[in-house]
Amino acid sequence: MKIHNVAKLGLSIFVCELAGIIGSVFTTSSIPTWYATINRPTLNPPNWIFGPVWITLFALMGVSAFLVYQKGMRHKHVKVALGIFILQLVLNTLWSVLFFGLHSPGGAFIEIIFLWFSILATIIAFAKISKPAAYLLLPYILWVSFALYLNYSIWLLN
Repeated sequence: MKIHNVAKLGLSIFVCELAGIIGSVFTTSSIPTWYATINRPTLNPPNWIFGPVWITLFALMGVSAFLVYQKGMRHKHVKVALGIFILQLVLNTLWSVLFFGLHSPGGAFIEIIFLWFSILATIIAFAKISKPAAYLLLPYILWVSFALYLNYSIWLLN
């Protein structure tokens, strides 16, 4: 891989991880306070699981976006696909603001539905450009599906 491609890959991963860092600003302070006091479902994993999972998923998102970007921004379908990707990245960050920052499981639940469909739309758009890019997002949609269940359960339990 050429040096400039390595830099673009690194930038792509960095941008995705940055979305996670921004979300963690709202998450970190709420975990020992608000989140520790709410009722959670039996299947809720331990808190330490979330960090490594999200770091991995954001890295996979970055590689996925890079693979699509490599096909050329001169193509309209690449621009559209990356636009959908950016939308889901923004929605991902917004979920943390709603759930942890505003302590609104109900609002976050409504938002995560939009997030889930935007991830699905990203996978479909990416699959038309790069199958590997689409496959890299499958763990992400599976995890967000689980998060959707957790979010809904927390909303009902509280």
